[in-house]
Amino acid sequence: MRILCALTYYRPYTSGLTIYVERLARGLARRGHHVTVLTSQYDPSLPKHEVIDGVRVVRAPVLARISKGVIMPTFGWLATRLALEHDVMSLHLPQFDAPGLALRGKVLKQPVVLTYHSDLKLPPGMLNQVANYVVHAANQAAAALATRIVAYTQDFADHSPYLRRWRNKVTIIPPPVEVAEVPEAEITAFRRRWNVQRPVIGMAARLAAEKGVEVLLDALPRILAVHPTAQVLFAGQHEQVLGEEAYARRLAPLFERFRDHWTFLGTLNPREMAAFFPNLDVLVVPSLNSTETFGLVQVEAMLCGTPTVASNLPGVRQPPLMTGMGKVVPIGDSAALAEAILEIIAQRERYVRPREAITALFSTERTIDEYERLFRELGVAG
Repeated sequence: MRILCALTYYRPYTSGLTIYVERLARGLARRGHHVTVLTSQYDPSLPKHEVIDGVRVVRAPVLARISKGVIMPTFGWLATRLALEHDVMSLHLPQFDAPGLALRGKVLKQPVVLTYHSDLKLPPGMLNQVANYVVHAANQAAAALATRIVAYTQDFADHSPYLRRWRNKVTIIPPPVEVAEVPEAEITAFRRRWNVQRPVIGMAARLAAEKGVEVLLDALPRILAVHPTAQVLFAGQHEQVLGEEAYARRLAPLFERFRDHWTFLGTLNPREMAAFFPNLDVLVVPSLNSTETFGLVQVEAMLCGTPTVASNLPGVRQPPLMTGMGKVVPIGDSAALAEAILEIIAQRERYVRPREAITALFSTERTIDEYERLFRELGVAG
């Protein structure tokens, strides 16, 4: 198969969406498919053309930015040329450019498969409100032109106004989840490097408003009252996060208050993440809204034997509910988050499941199988 994937940001930009598409594209390429990713050259230092792990990456130069969105004058020309070279489109939303791509697929009689990763809810402000409206309209137009729409879970599909409107096109495919295998020596070295003192609460995310970092910060006094040596390890970008400067400034006094119990690790590579998860007593995903629809890091932690606590958001609550390897708490409730963390620390063995039980539900290979099956069902040969 010749598969064209498209999204606004691709690697090395780090988010759940970019990691998902990277795993999908790489997995399809491993199986012998010709895969191209069309994306933005959001960083001018990135090459316009390169091959990464067998995946051809084409980046359109960025002329200007509007909030987190980008304007790419050559994107339309690239989209037309690449559409003519491929058999099926895999478009990843939210994405302003999706309708134009989907229209090209419609004209060429190619299957167009959308994967709806999350809603877009930018921070307050007139410009962001306009951007929210424009992207929402683009998503609706893309859905009208699409052949099929992929959602991570039935839970999110049932609760998303967007997916409910297009429910006749929705197919559920679990997301690709994988963790590098590292020896015990690397896990121990990670522990020594960061002077890990138990109990350890982990969070893996960008420092962004929708991630609910303040909920964990507000829960810390209750946790420290029981475990005075508890510490938080935060893996992910925490400085100069696109569009999140005001949020970082707002939380700065709390980070200073808990500086002896909070460590920013920065962005970790896959092997470092595989050493990070086993060093945790619990991983938390205290997200606040539907810009979070699953939380891949939850399953990655579970594969390493670490339970999770998740907000009671559609989709996000599914990993602990499906596996029994964690707890679900009300959205934005710091007291409930603290109690759940304390319970898991105190009775951790109750929440640990065999790795095989997790891989039976979630794996990159299962995801690739499902996409291949869908593409063939839509008439794509190969």
